[in-house]
Amino acid sequence: MNKRTAIIFYILSIYVIIQFIWWGYHLIELTQELVQKDELISKRVTMIMGEGTVFLVILFLGIWQIRRSIYRELRLSERQNNFLLSVTHELKTPLAANKLYIQTINKRELSKDQQNDLLRKAIDENRRLENMIDNILNASRLENNALSIEKEKFNLNTLIKEIITRFNTFNNKKIIEAILTENIDCFGDKFMIETILNNLIENALKYAGVEHKITVYATVKKKMICFGVKDLGPGIRKDLRSRIFEKFYRIGSEEIRSQKGSGLGLFIVSELVKMHKGELLCLENIPNGSNFEINIPK
Repeated sequence: MNKRTAIIFYILSIYVIIQFIWWGYHLIELTQELVQKDELISKRVTMIMGEGTVFLVILFLGIWQIRRSIYRELRLSERQNNFLLSVTHELKTPLAANKLYIQTINKRELSKDQQNDLLRKAIDENRRLENMIDNILNASRLENNALSIEKEKFNLNTLIKEIITRFNTFNNKKIIEAILTENIDCFGDKFMIETILNNLIENALKYAGVEHKITVYATVKKKMICFGVKDLGPGIRKDLRSRIFEKFYRIGSEEIRSQKGSGLGLFIVSELVKMHKGELLCLENIPNGSNFEINIPK
């Protein structure tokens, strides 16, 4: 439902309510005139007034519920539009970059080091494209309940170290560090846990940049495994922390936003954590930045 339809709906709703109140006013006047003349007619009018009041309450509740639905649809439509703008740009960017790298290697006489550097950049762009496609597919599977959890026992520390090594290698910098409790055995879906960490680290790199340290931590608290990602970026306002896990939601407008993304990463993280019957928290990192903490049953 678009904004024009919503405005028409509100106008019609207000008109119906005003007319109903106007009729009720005249009915009350009529009742007062008839009270002295006929007691039976007075009782019937009172019955009609009672039924009218119930109808008015139901009408208010219906309008309120429809208004909520309209508002949700408008918000979803806006986020979907932002998603399409973002994805269209981001799908074209790595493809254009890879085309340029390959053409440069093919048409110019380059040293071995220069060729390797361009190939590394092409692989990095291809990885970005692959991650975006994976997120789109995972979001679609989650929406259609087509993604099932397959639990197995694995070492969380080993998985975190492998992920950190991969990201540091791609970025050619050791910007991600680990703070781990030794030998944390996890019983869960290894692919989903890896997807969770990949999205959180990508999010931290996107908003904090490669100039600041990113910390991946894991520990055990009673019967819960606690792990997460901390960054030293600008952080997230408290009033937006509950919305960042909504599908397609991204802070700011797509036309003025400089950070890359599709608005699916944190939505996927949230849904995968729920499938593990866990809890996802967006906390402040001291002295600044964000801390996405996950607690799942051991």
